[in-house]
Amino acid sequence: MERLFLAEGLRILSEAEESGTLPAEILFTENSEDHPRARTLIAATEAAGGEAVRTTRAILSKLSGKDNPQAIVGIYPELETDLAKVDRSQADIWLVAQALRDPGNLGTMLRTGDAVGAGGLILIDDCADPFSVEAVRASMGAIFTQTIATARWPDFLDWLRGGDGMLVGTSLDADLDYQQPDYTAPTFILTGNESAGLPTDYATACDLLVKMPMRGKADSLNAAVATAVMAYEVLNQFRR
Repeated sequence: MERLFLAEGLRILSEAEESGTLPAEILFTENSEDHPRARTLIAATEAAGGEAVRTTRAILSKLSGKDNPQAIVGIYPELETDLAKVDRSQADIWLVAQALRDPGNLGTMLRTGDAVGAGGLILIDDCADPFSVEAVRASMGAIFTQTIATARWPDFLDWLRGGDGMLVGTSLDADLDYQQPDYTAPTFILTGNESAGLPTDYATACDLLVKMPMRGKADSLNAAVATAVMAYEVLNQFRR
């Protein structure tokens, strides 16, 4: 049975269309039809064989889980997540998340990936669902611009070592400052679980293990924030 996910809001649905993806079903309130962009999306969905349904905000609230829902939502088939189909040559930066449990963090990482021109996000082990409402909402449309793949750790390592790629892990136990190394493309930035960090054997398998300076009382950064800091350091090196 085909699995579906929900994306909400005119901006995100427009991002999806610009990325070549139209919803299987689009639901909208009566007033939303007054917006020219909404009318275009509705017409494009119907022309592609999708279904357009006029409904109420109460129904959209139930679907989205929000008291004040967007006036238009799209229902999409879940995207392909087979690691074997990922083409690493398509980008110089890739994000890798290991056992991340917060869907908001996953969505934010997707958004960061889009911002730095990353190829996508590879989810290792038991991560939160990237197609949950919370993750899709936090991605701000990047769910449609970033490749998403899932794998167990041994399968990911076999795939990674089958081609080019530098695996860089972030860890509070590392001695190397994140700005010291010379990163090479493609760089795979590995972020561990929000509370536990990277397992020891995962950290050992990395080509580099780096840390960010912590000058205040906090002992760590949010996982998505740490990923963003790393991604921009790698991007800036490649830009230079």
